[in-house]
Amino acid sequence: MKIGVIGGGQLGRMLALAGTPLGMNFAFLDPAPDACAAALGEHLRADYGDQDHLRQLADEVDLVTFEFESVPAETVAFLSQFVPVYPSAEALRIARDRWFEKSMFKDLGIPTPAFADIQSQADLDAAVASIGLPAVLKTRTLGYDGKGQKVLRKPEDIAGTFAELGSVACLLEGFVPFTGEVSLIAVRARDGEKKFYPLVHNTHDSGILKLSVASTDHPLQALAEDYSSRVLKHLDYVGVMAFEFFEVDGGLKANEIAPRVHNSGHWTTEGAECSQFENHLRAVAGLPLGSTAKVGESAMLNFIGVVPPVEKVIAIEDCHLHHYGKAFKSGRKVGHANLRCADMATLQAQIIKVQALIAE
Repeated sequence: MKIGVIGGGQLGRMLALAGTPLGMNFAFLDPAPDACAAALGEHLRADYGDQDHLRQLADEVDLVTFEFESVPAETVAFLSQFVPVYPSAEALRIARDRWFEKSMFKDLGIPTPAFADIQSQADLDAAVASIGLPAVLKTRTLGYDGKGQKVLRKPEDIAGTFAELGSVACLLEGFVPFTGEVSLIAVRARDGEKKFYPLVHNTHDSGILKLSVASTDHPLQALAEDYSSRVLKHLDYVGVMAFEFFEVDGGLKANEIAPRVHNSGHWTTEGAECSQFENHLRAVAGLPLGSTAKVGESAMLNFIGVVPPVEKVIAIEDCHLHHYGKAFKSGRKVGHANLRCADMATLQAQIIKVQALIAE
């Protein structure tokens, strides 16, 4: 089976690494000349809206998926005329727009922070008066890793902020006094079968994920699965979806979904019976889903800007290095380390060792 992937970054690369043992081949459509997934398959270098190359991709593969939601929904809709594409264009359309996404949560009875659609500075002024401060203004599309957003803490922060974010459609969200950030990696097959990985505790810095730790018997696991199931069913979703939540007052408020394999699920490569990458491919290909059970205690630490010396990383016991083969650049995710240990105490000790390398 040959699978087309829109996007050739590290997520596409890890999909190919997971699919190759299953006898799958890959083709990546990505405009970047140095797309890091290109070493693992055919690279069609073209913009995501290039219909000639999209037709070429459709003619060469058995099905198509995508590795990130910056892909236009129109691209997926176009491809779906010629080849099966999972997840669907409708799922992508909603997930890539924060207003559509939050409105869907509200319609499905899933709690969220207070939010408002912002189309102008006047809208922002009115929304702040209603929702209050602090609040976060985010572009409705394309923002990630802390980009395309600004925290408003005091009245002086409001003036000119709409223009500062590009005078594009935005969403204002009330600030949530959360006690933790967690994410749930879910997978849904073509026949509707669903499986869930354990909730993951996430730590961010300046909007970028730094550390994910898989939980054991989290008290909010069932609630997270319920909320995620509502979305998966509503969208008739196929593939892996990540659902990010805030822990608030003993419950959960929805932050956002990602219609793809996700950074906070990277630990599953070594830490689960079947990784999120393999399960995504199983789902879109119509194959049986694999077990999402944990193997030991696991965590993932991102390498931002630079990967520490390889020999130092792999010298840490229980540590597994994933180097993306990307040029080092400030603020860029260039690799990660997965830890898998026998117990939580050992895991915490090994996390400290990797963090020390990152700080060097």
